[in-house]
Amino acid sequence: MHAWLCENPTGVDALSWKELPTPQPRAGEVLIEIKAASLNFPDLLIVQNKYQIKPPLPFVPGSEYAGVVQAMGEGVRNLQVGQNVACLSGTGGFGTHTIAPAALCMPLPEGFSHVDAAAFIMIYATSWHALMDRAQLKAGETVLVLGAAGGVGTAAIQIAKAAGARVIAAASSDEKCALCTTLGADATINYTRSNLREEIKRLTDGKGPDVIYDPVGGHYAEPALRSIAWRGRYLVVGFAAGAIPSLPLNLALLKGASIVGVFWGDFARREPKANAAMMAELASWYAQGKIKPVIDRTMPMAELKAAFAHMGSRGVMGKLVMVN
Repeated sequence: MHAWLCENPTGVDALSWKELPTPQPRAGEVLIEIKAASLNFPDLLIVQNKYQIKPPLPFVPGSEYAGVVQAMGEGVRNLQVGQNVACLSGTGGFGTHTIAPAALCMPLPEGFSHVDAAAFIMIYATSWHALMDRAQLKAGETVLVLGAAGGVGTAAIQIAKAAGARVIAAASSDEKCALCTTLGADATINYTRSNLREEIKRLTDGKGPDVIYDPVGGHYAEPALRSIAWRGRYLVVGFAAGAIPSLPLNLALLKGASIVGVFWGDFARREPKANAAMMAELASWYAQGKIKPVIDRTMPMAELKAAFAHMGSRGVMGKLVMVN
């Protein structure tokens, strides 16, 4: 097998494409031949030693992938050799093969492509957990999605619309805003050339959004929170802009608003039954055509460094997927 190996977590440039022995699965594990693996923001952080999870060195990055089960360890009952699966295991995806815990593998129904599956679990699970569980989104409410043309942003638009909400999508270019409109956004804001607060006020008749979905952080967080509706819920999803904002807590007091943390990974670990029910519902929505990952482009696995560079350019709309 071949894989991108991180031996020194100083960044993408330190990764090397190496031939490695193909491992054999132990009890409760499966060997997966990887067909596709998506890039997620944590994949960049983990090779920079900036992520909250720090795997022992050396490791193969790539948190999310899809492929075919090649071998199974003792005790695996829910899968079979030759089965198509998707997995989000945190590491191992940027290669030709990997070992994964069988419990983390999502069997793929007929017609679920490897490329879509590799770009599915993280963005839709995060967005569903955020909007439907943590925010308790109701039909008729208004959702503001920041970073709306990114992976989790596009998923959030689709889930919010499927739940009957009105969606305002905020993104950094007219092209990205146009994409959000095709996904069902009712209104868009290009926050690089419009005043975010003024546009939110105009689009909500001064009421503000009931739910703010923020995977961006940075300097857009405070004006967004200042615009929130009474009893609004501000979802802290991530910090793609790099800076973790310091928000004045009096804003939550004045609006009777909630600042709500979203950590899907720990939700899945702590509440596995609820997570499994959520994933089953999401797979059903995919089959019904309610949701579908937006794929910016696919690239050969050997071009991972170029893919990271493209992701860093902020030009990605949806998800980048590496293929073998």
